[in-house]
Amino acid sequence: MSDEQSGQAQAMVDAVYRSESRRVLATLIRLLGDFDVAEEAMHDAFRAALEQWPRDGVPSNPRTWLVSAGRFKAIDAIRRHSRLTPLEEVADAVESIAAQAQGTDDDGIEDDRLRLIFTCCHPALSPDAQVALTLREVCGLTTEEIASAYLTPAPTLAQRIVRAKAKIREARIPYQVPAPSELLERLDSVLRVIYLVFNEGYSASSGASQTRHDLSGEAIRLARLLVVLLPEPEPEAEGLLALMLLHESRREARNLPNGDLVLLDDQDRSLWKRELIAEGCALAERALSSHRFGAYALQAAIAAMLAEAPECG
Repeated sequence: MSDEQSGQAQAMVDAVYRSESRRVLATLIRLLGDFDVAEEAMHDAFRAALEQWPRDGVPSNPRTWLVSAGRFKAIDAIRRHSRLTPLEEVADAVESIAAQAQGTDDDGIEDDRLRLIFTCCHPALSPDAQVALTLREVCGLTTEEIASAYLTPAPTLAQRIVRAKAKIREARIPYQVPAPSELLERLDSVLRVIYLVFNEGYSASSGASQTRHDLSGEAIRLARLLVVLLPEPEPEAEGLLALMLLHESRREARNLPNGDLVLLDDQDRSLWKRELIAEGCALAERALSSHRFGAYALQAAIAAMLAEAPECG
Protein backbone atom coordinates (compact mmCIF):
# COMPACT_ATOMS: atom_id res chain seq x y z
CA MET A 1 0.00 0.00 0.00
CA SER A 2 1.39 3.41 -0.98
CA ASP A 3 1.80 6.19 1.57
CA GLU A 4 -1.13 8.03 -0.04
CA GLN A 5 -3.40 4.97 0.18
CA SER A 6 -2.31 4.37 3.75
CA GLY A 7 -3.17 7.96 4.63
CA GLN A 8 -6.58 7.69 3.00
CA ALA A 9 -7.28 4.45 4.85
CA GLN A 10 -6.27 6.00 8.14
CA ALA A 11 -8.52 9.02 7.51
CA MET A 12 -11.45 6.75 6.62
CA VAL A 13 -11.09 4.62 9.75
CA ASP A 14 -10.56 7.74 11.89
CA ALA A 15 -13.86 9.17 10.61
CA VAL A 16 -15.73 5.98 11.48
CA TYR A 17 -14.02 5.91 14.88
CA ARG A 18 -15.25 9.42 15.67
CA SER A 19 -18.83 8.65 14.65
CA GLU A 20 -19.24 5.04 15.77
CA SER A 21 -16.70 4.08 18.45
CA ARG A 22 -18.94 4.85 21.44
CA ARG A 23 -21.78 2.78 19.96
CA VAL A 24 -19.42 -0.09 19.20
CA LEU A 25 -17.93 0.02 22.69
CA ALA A 26 -21.35 0.02 24.36
CA THR A 27 -22.35 -3.16 22.55
CA LEU A 28 -19.02 -4.87 23.19
CA ILE A 29 -19.38 -4.12 26.90
CA ARG A 30 -22.71 -5.95 26.84
CA LEU A 31 -21.26 -8.87 24.89
CA LEU A 32 -18.06 -9.24 26.89
CA GLY A 33 -19.21 -8.11 30.33
CA ASP A 34 -16.07 -6.10 31.08
CA PHE A 35 -15.14 -2.49 30.29
CA ASP A 36 -11.42 -3.08 29.76
CA VAL A 37 -11.82 -6.26 27.70
CA ALA A 38 -14.41 -4.49 25.54
CA GLU A 39 -12.15 -1.49 24.98
CA GLU A 40 -9.27 -3.73 23.93
CA ALA A 41 -11.59 -5.64 21.58
CA MET A 42 -12.85 -2.37 20.08
CA HIS A 43 -9.32 -1.17 19.34
CA ASP A 44 -8.47 -4.60 17.86
CA ALA A 45 -11.53 -4.27 15.61
CA PHE A 46 -10.46 -0.85 14.36
CA ARG A 47 -6.95 -2.15 13.70
CA ALA A 48 -8.50 -4.93 11.64
CA ALA A 49 -10.56 -2.33 9.76
CA LEU A 50 -7.41 -0.38 8.98
CA GLU A 51 -5.93 -3.52 7.44
CA GLN A 52 -8.97 -4.86 5.60
CA TRP A 53 -11.12 -1.93 4.47
CA PRO A 54 -8.56 -0.43 2.07
CA ARG A 55 -8.32 -3.85 0.41
CA ASP A 56 -11.93 -5.06 0.59
CA GLY A 57 -13.84 -1.79 0.75
CA VAL A 58 -15.86 -0.24 3.57
CA PRO A 59 -18.70 -2.58 4.62
CA SER A 60 -22.28 -1.41 4.11
CA ASN A 61 -22.77 -1.32 7.90
CA PRO A 62 -19.40 -0.43 9.47
CA ARG A 63 -20.82 -0.43 12.99
CA THR A 64 -22.08 -4.02 12.82
CA TRP A 65 -18.84 -5.13 11.13
CA LEU A 66 -16.79 -3.61 13.94
CA VAL A 67 -18.94 -5.20 16.66
CA SER A 68 -18.57 -8.59 14.99
CA ALA A 69 -14.82 -8.15 14.52
CA GLY A 70 -14.40 -7.06 18.14
CA ARG A 71 -16.39 -10.07 19.35
CA PHE A 72 -14.22 -12.51 17.37
CA LYS A 73 -11.04 -10.78 18.53
CA ALA A 74 -12.15 -11.24 22.14
CA ILE A 75 -12.94 -14.92 21.56
CA ASP A 76 -9.51 -15.39 19.99
CA ALA A 77 -7.92 -13.75 23.03
CA ILE A 78 -9.81 -16.09 25.38
CA ARG A 79 -8.62 -19.12 23.41
CA ARG A 80 -5.01 -17.86 23.33
CA HIS A 81 -5.01 -17.74 27.11
CA SER A 82 -6.83 -21.06 27.48
CA ARG A 83 -3.71 -22.82 28.80
CA LEU A 84 -4.15 -20.90 32.04
CA THR A 85 -7.91 -21.42 32.24
CA PRO A 86 -9.95 -24.63 32.69
CA LEU A 87 -11.47 -25.75 29.39
CA GLU A 88 -14.97 -25.64 30.82
CA GLU A 89 -14.56 -21.96 31.68
CA VAL A 90 -13.20 -21.21 28.20
CA ALA A 91 -16.16 -22.97 26.58
CA ASP A 92 -18.62 -21.19 28.84
CA ALA A 93 -17.07 -17.80 28.08
CA VAL A 94 -17.12 -18.37 24.31
CA GLU A 95 -20.72 -19.67 24.39
CA SER A 96 -21.82 -16.71 26.50
CA ILE A 97 -20.34 -14.22 24.03
CA ALA A 98 -21.99 -16.03 21.14
CA ALA A 99 -25.37 -16.04 22.90
CA GLN A 100 -25.15 -12.39 23.82
CA ALA A 101 -24.38 -11.50 20.20
CA GLN A 102 -28.08 -11.80 19.36
CA GLY A 103 -29.68 -8.40 18.85
CA THR A 104 -26.67 -6.48 17.56
CA ASP A 105 -28.63 -4.73 14.83
CA ASP A 106 -28.92 -0.93 14.84
CA ASP A 107 -31.84 -0.90 17.29
CA GLY A 108 -30.00 -3.21 19.68
CA ILE A 109 -26.87 -1.09 19.53
CA GLU A 110 -28.84 2.06 20.34
CA ASP A 111 -30.30 0.26 23.35
CA ASP A 112 -26.75 -0.59 24.41
CA ARG A 113 -25.85 3.09 24.54
CA LEU A 114 -28.73 3.73 26.92
CA ARG A 115 -27.68 0.78 29.07
CA LEU A 116 -24.15 2.17 29.26
CA ILE A 117 -25.37 5.57 30.48
CA PHE A 118 -27.38 4.01 33.30
CA THR A 119 -24.50 1.70 34.24
CA CYS A 120 -22.00 4.55 34.45
CA CYS A 121 -24.45 6.55 36.59
CA HIS A 122 -25.46 3.70 38.89
CA PRO A 123 -26.21 5.00 42.42
CA ALA A 124 -23.81 2.42 43.90
CA LEU A 125 -20.94 4.50 42.48
CA SER A 126 -19.78 7.73 44.08
CA PRO A 127 -20.84 10.97 42.32
CA ASP A 128 -17.23 11.71 41.28
CA ALA A 129 -16.90 8.22 39.83
CA GLN A 130 -20.19 8.55 37.95
CA VAL A 131 -19.04 11.76 36.28
CA ALA A 132 -15.58 10.44 35.41
CA LEU A 133 -16.85 7.11 34.07
CA THR A 134 -19.58 8.77 32.01
CA LEU A 135 -17.16 11.21 30.40
CA ARG A 136 -14.69 8.40 29.69
CA GLU A 137 -16.95 5.61 28.45
CA VAL A 138 -20.01 7.37 27.05
CA CYS A 139 -18.45 10.60 25.77
CA GLY A 140 -15.06 9.16 24.85
CA LEU A 141 -12.96 11.84 26.55
CA THR A 142 -9.45 10.73 27.47
CA THR A 143 -8.38 10.40 31.08
CA GLU A 144 -6.08 13.37 30.58
CA GLU A 145 -8.90 15.53 29.20
CA ILE A 146 -11.18 14.72 32.13
CA ALA A 147 -8.38 15.31 34.64
CA SER A 148 -7.59 18.66 33.05
CA ALA A 149 -11.22 19.73 33.12
CA TYR A 150 -11.54 19.01 36.84
CA LEU A 151 -7.97 20.03 37.77
CA THR A 152 -7.32 16.55 39.10
CA PRO A 153 -3.99 14.74 38.60
CA ALA A 154 -4.37 12.26 35.76
CA PRO A 155 -3.19 9.27 37.88
CA THR A 156 -5.80 10.13 40.53
CA LEU A 157 -8.54 10.36 37.90
CA ALA A 158 -7.38 7.10 36.30
CA GLN A 159 -7.58 5.31 39.64
CA ARG A 160 -11.08 6.68 40.17
CA ILE A 161 -12.18 5.18 36.86
CA VAL A 162 -10.43 1.87 37.61
CA ARG A 163 -12.18 1.62 40.98
CA ALA A 164 -15.55 2.41 39.40
CA LYS A 165 -15.11 -0.37 36.84
CA ALA A 166 -14.04 -2.77 39.57
CA LYS A 167 -17.11 -1.85 41.62
CA ILE A 168 -19.37 -2.58 38.65
CA ARG A 169 -17.66 -5.92 38.09
CA GLU A 170 -17.44 -7.05 41.73
CA ALA A 171 -20.93 -5.88 42.71
CA ARG A 172 -22.30 -7.38 39.48
CA ILE A 173 -24.13 -4.17 38.71
CA PRO A 174 -26.51 -5.09 35.87
CA TYR A 175 -25.80 -3.65 32.47
CA GLN A 176 -29.37 -2.66 31.72
CA VAL A 177 -31.94 0.09 31.63
CA PRO A 178 -33.97 -0.04 34.85
CA ALA A 179 -37.43 -1.56 34.79
CA PRO A 180 -40.24 0.99 34.30
CA SER A 181 -41.02 0.87 38.02
CA GLU A 182 -37.43 1.93 38.82
CA LEU A 183 -36.72 4.16 35.85
CA LEU A 184 -37.69 7.52 37.34
CA GLU A 185 -35.69 6.88 40.51
CA ARG A 186 -32.59 5.86 38.55
CA LEU A 187 -33.12 8.60 35.98
CA ASP A 188 -32.49 11.17 38.71
CA SER A 189 -28.87 9.99 39.03
CA VAL A 190 -28.32 10.21 35.28
CA LEU A 191 -29.80 13.71 35.02
CA ARG A 192 -27.76 14.89 38.01
CA VAL A 193 -24.50 13.68 36.45
CA ILE A 194 -25.33 15.36 33.14
CA TYR A 195 -26.14 18.65 34.89
CA LEU A 196 -22.93 18.46 36.97
CA VAL A 197 -20.93 18.11 33.76
CA PHE A 198 -22.80 21.03 32.20
CA ASN A 199 -22.34 23.31 35.19
CA GLU A 200 -18.62 22.65 35.30
CA GLY A 201 -18.41 23.57 31.63
CA TYR A 202 -20.72 26.58 31.83
CA SER A 203 -19.17 28.12 34.92
CA ALA A 204 -15.90 26.40 35.78
CA SER A 205 -15.33 25.98 39.50
CA SER A 206 -11.59 26.56 39.11
CA GLY A 207 -8.90 27.24 36.57
CA ALA A 208 -7.97 30.13 34.31
CA SER A 209 -11.00 29.83 32.03
CA GLN A 210 -14.46 30.95 33.18
CA THR A 211 -16.13 28.33 30.98
CA ARG A 212 -15.35 24.97 29.37
CA HIS A 213 -17.37 24.79 26.18
CA ASP A 214 -16.25 21.20 25.55
CA LEU A 215 -17.79 19.99 28.81
CA SER A 216 -21.07 21.84 28.45
CA GLY A 217 -21.26 20.63 24.86
CA GLU A 218 -20.78 17.03 26.00
CA ALA A 219 -23.54 17.45 28.60
CA ILE A 220 -25.96 18.75 25.96
CA ARG A 221 -25.01 15.89 23.65
CA LEU A 222 -25.65 13.39 26.45
CA ALA A 223 -29.04 14.94 27.22
CA ARG A 224 -30.04 14.82 23.56
CA LEU A 225 -29.03 11.16 23.44
CA LEU A 226 -31.00 10.39 26.58
CA VAL A 227 -34.16 12.11 25.31
CA VAL A 228 -33.98 10.16 22.05
CA LEU A 229 -33.14 6.78 23.57
CA LEU A 230 -35.55 6.65 26.53
CA PRO A 231 -38.41 4.24 25.77
CA GLU A 232 -41.01 6.99 26.25
CA PRO A 233 -40.91 10.78 26.70
CA GLU A 234 -39.67 11.86 30.14
CA PRO A 235 -40.51 15.49 30.98
CA GLU A 236 -37.54 15.93 33.34
CA ALA A 237 -35.08 14.73 30.70
CA GLU A 238 -36.64 17.16 28.22
CA GLY A 239 -36.67 19.86 30.91
CA LEU A 240 -32.96 19.44 31.65
CA LEU A 241 -32.08 19.59 27.96
CA ALA A 242 -34.23 22.72 27.61
CA LEU A 243 -32.56 24.34 30.62
CA MET A 244 -29.05 23.68 29.33
CA LEU A 245 -29.88 24.90 25.82
CA LEU A 246 -31.32 28.14 27.20
CA HIS A 247 -28.27 28.75 29.37
CA GLU A 248 -25.94 27.85 26.53
CA SER A 249 -27.70 30.30 24.22
CA ARG A 250 -26.31 33.17 26.32
CA ARG A 251 -22.72 31.92 26.60
CA GLU A 252 -21.13 34.49 24.30
CA ALA A 253 -22.81 37.38 26.12
CA ARG A 254 -21.94 36.27 29.67
CA ASN A 255 -18.35 37.47 29.89
CA LEU A 256 -16.31 40.51 28.93
CA PRO A 257 -13.01 39.95 27.07
CA ASN A 258 -11.18 40.17 30.41
CA GLY A 259 -13.36 37.38 31.82
CA ASP A 260 -15.61 39.52 34.04
CA LEU A 261 -19.19 38.30 34.33
CA VAL A 262 -21.91 40.34 32.61
CA LEU A 263 -25.24 40.41 34.45
CA LEU A 264 -28.30 39.27 32.53
CA ASP A 265 -29.83 42.76 32.21
CA ASP A 266 -26.57 44.11 30.79
CA GLN A 267 -25.92 41.38 28.24
CA ASP A 268 -25.86 42.13 24.51
CA ARG A 269 -28.88 40.14 23.40
CA SER A 270 -27.78 40.20 19.78
CA LEU A 271 -25.17 37.66 20.86
CA TRP A 272 -27.78 35.21 22.15
CA LYS A 273 -28.23 32.11 20.00
CA ARG A 274 -31.84 32.31 18.88
CA GLU A 275 -31.94 28.78 17.48
CA LEU A 276 -30.98 27.36 20.88
CA ILE A 277 -33.58 29.55 22.58
CA ALA A 278 -36.28 28.36 20.19
CA GLU A 279 -35.41 24.71 20.76
CA GLY A 280 -35.18 25.17 24.52
CA CYS A 281 -38.53 26.95 24.71
CA ALA A 282 -40.25 24.24 22.70
CA LEU A 283 -38.84 21.52 24.95
CA ALA A 284 -39.78 23.42 28.11
CA GLU A 285 -43.34 23.90 26.87
CA ARG A 286 -43.64 20.22 26.01
CA ALA A 287 -42.33 19.19 29.44
CA LEU A 288 -44.75 21.51 31.24
CA SER A 289 -47.69 20.32 29.17
CA SER A 290 -47.15 16.79 30.49
CA HIS A 291 -48.32 17.91 33.98
CA ARG A 292 -45.75 15.54 35.55
CA PHE A 293 -42.68 17.74 35.46
CA GLY A 294 -40.15 18.53 38.17
CA ALA A 295 -37.41 20.99 39.08
CA TYR A 296 -35.54 20.91 35.76
CA ALA A 297 -38.62 21.69 33.70
CA LEU A 298 -39.63 24.50 36.09
CA GLN A 299 -36.16 26.05 35.88
CA ALA A 300 -36.31 25.73 32.10
CA ALA A 301 -39.66 27.54 32.04
CA ILE A 302 -38.17 30.41 34.07
CA ALA A 303 -35.12 30.55 31.78
CA ALA A 304 -37.42 30.63 28.76
CA MET A 305 -39.32 33.60 30.20
CA LEU A 306 -36.06 35.43 30.88
CA ALA A 307 -34.93 34.84 27.34
CA GLU A 308 -37.91 36.90 26.09
CA ALA A 309 -37.62 35.27 22.71
CA PRO A 310 -40.50 35.71 20.24
CA GLU A 311 -40.69 31.90 19.93
CA CYS A 312 -41.61 31.80 23.61
CA GLY A 313 -44.62 34.05 23.14
